[in-house]
Amino acid sequence: MSAQQAQAELIEEFGLFDNWMDRYQYIIDMGKQLPAFPEELKTPETKIQGCQSNVWIHHESRADSVHFEATSDAAIVSGLIAVLMRIYNDRPAREIVATQPTFLEELGLDKHLSPTRSNGLHAMLKHIYAVAEQQAVSG
Repeated sequence: MSAQQAQAELIEEFGLFDNWMDRYQYIIDMGKQLPAFPEELKTPETKIQGCQSNVWIHHESRADSVHFEATSDAAIVSGLIAVLMRIYNDRPAREIVATQPTFLEELGLDKHLSPTRSNGLHAMLKHIYAVAEQQAVSG
């Protein structure tokens, strides 16, 4: 499945919910499914600036993809991380760079998140794109 297909699937899933309270709960539930994040990776280098909550994103370059691990100390932010991981994790760097986050507008996340949460989401996206751009150039 491509990143674009992952976005389309996510949008379809969110369409099953009638209201934003149910969508928020779904996002939170997604966050609860994140793999455990090693404590030793919670360093100043992996901490994302611009997020209201604490967020750490670690990445490693693999032969043909970029692998991300991430966590937050806030439930809704963990869910947003899970959304981003579903779309961008373990994908080729060039695919990540080429996949614009159309899900933000299509799901209405930018409108329904608080300004600080939205800023944090954009900070996480910026980091993911920066990592992928660097790998696309060097890879």
